[in-house]
Amino acid sequence: MSKIRVLMVCLGNICRSPMAHGVFEARVREHGLSEAIEVDSAGTAGYHVGAKADSRARQEARSRGYDLEHLRARRLEPEDFLEFDYILTMDDANYRNAERIRPADARAELLRFLDFAPQFGEHEVPDPYYGGDEGFVHVMDLVEAAADGLLEHIRDRHTLKAS
Repeated sequence: MSKIRVLMVCLGNICRSPMAHGVFEARVREHGLSEAIEVDSAGTAGYHVGAKADSRARQEARSRGYDLEHLRARRLEPEDFLEFDYILTMDDANYRNAERIRPADARAELLRFLDFAPQFGEHEVPDPYYGGDEGFVHVMDLVEAAADGLLEHIRDRHTLKAS
């Protein structure tokens, strides 16, 4: 069985999508599904290609037990739609940006990440880049909830069992 591939997407791939990447990767590992699910992240803009996640994102992640140190920013490419099963955007603008480069023969489902955390009543993960530390706390709250919902969805849809 080939792995289910999940790609988290924001604008620069240094705040929201690496936070989502790190949290979802940890959830996958905690549930014994690392052999079944692969996680990556990307940005719709190439501003920070090769850069580590923002220091505030890394700090908030670390405070909750997640490690983002191994992640490096990259840009979303049309080929990602052929290689991934799920592409999850953090907001509507990046959903539209992703749609623009989506090839006609795309196999990936393009979804909004917060569709998996309806309990918050929000549909966009706000960009904390220009705000203070409290923005990163809020983003992490949203990301943790959406990661749980996404994992439940994938487990149900693909009838995955822990290894």
